[in-house]
Amino acid sequence: MIEMKQLRIVFFGTPEFAVESLEALIGAGFDIAAVVTMPDKIGGRGHRVIESAVKLAAIAHGLPVLQPEKLSAPEFVDRLKEIAADLFIVIAFRMLPRVVWTMPPMGTFNLHASLLPRYRGAAPINRAIMNGETRTGVTTFLLKHEIDTGDILAQESTAIGPDENVGSLYGRLMKIGAGLTVSTVRAIAEGTAKPVPQDNVTVDGELPAAPKIFHSDCRIDWTASAENIHNLVRGLSPIPGAWCEVSSQGPEAAADYTLKILRTARTDCEAPAAGMLRLVGGQLVAGTAGGAIVLLEVQQAGKKVMDAVEWYRGTRDGVDGRCICLI
Repeated sequence: MIEMKQLRIVFFGTPEFAVESLEALIGAGFDIAAVVTMPDKIGGRGHRVIESAVKLAAIAHGLPVLQPEKLSAPEFVDRLKEIAADLFIVIAFRMLPRVVWTMPPMGTFNLHASLLPRYRGAAPINRAIMNGETRTGVTTFLLKHEIDTGDILAQESTAIGPDENVGSLYGRLMKIGAGLTVSTVRAIAEGTAKPVPQDNVTVDGELPAAPKIFHSDCRIDWTASAENIHNLVRGLSPIPGAWCEVSSQGPEAAADYTLKILRTARTDCEAPAAGMLRLVGGQLVAGTAGGAIVLLEVQQAGKKVMDAVEWYRGTRDGVDGRCICLI
């Protein structure tokens, strides 16, 4: 067993999701010997330098920051050896080469935003909601060569609300994950951690995966059920956003523009034809292949997020009472 304040850690991470765990580790008194994050980017207006959220947090705490272009570069590997850390922690970062994750004597563990072995992959939070799951969670596990397949150290589960979107769940899992990261480090330091192979974890049914989200995955199919569309919308909101095209000339005509659907609600009212819109009791209702769905927030291409009814009434076709078709 190593004294917790003596245990040296190298932390790997990039986005805000990882910052919560880094802050929790610092607050718990652990020795963060270095932080590894992505190289700075040039972008935005004025081609300014964009630094990762993890880098900014590390600098605020006076921690050494490493930003290698290549994780297998000899100079980076040698620098890690010089640091002589006991443990590496990886959260929302690139895949590490074997020479890196096998380096620390106490191993390398990752925090993943699902209850492994379910939802291995790049988009576990999105995919869980898109699939209509009612529970998810976070997992810490030891790294091995195959992605997201290492022995499980700890898990914590949480319910997914029926109308919860990925933004809300992301924030909750970020905080739950930070607590689990700290408790996992304590268990490793105290010698009480008991890794469990994922093959030994009981799972009901098939294992859903969590592949990366592409633009085409976000397109709404109005011939799907209202429930599936509702889950797609909340699983992609606020970003990247589920989308469809709008036509004032019918489903076979060319699209006028693209529309993101950012918030919806289920309804029992009579459904118009799939993809068609109408105002019902002050709500904007869209038809699907299985029931109706209420549109609450939308964003027309190039414009701000709007209340769906206001958007509809602001269109020429909505004012004139003509048909708007979502395709």
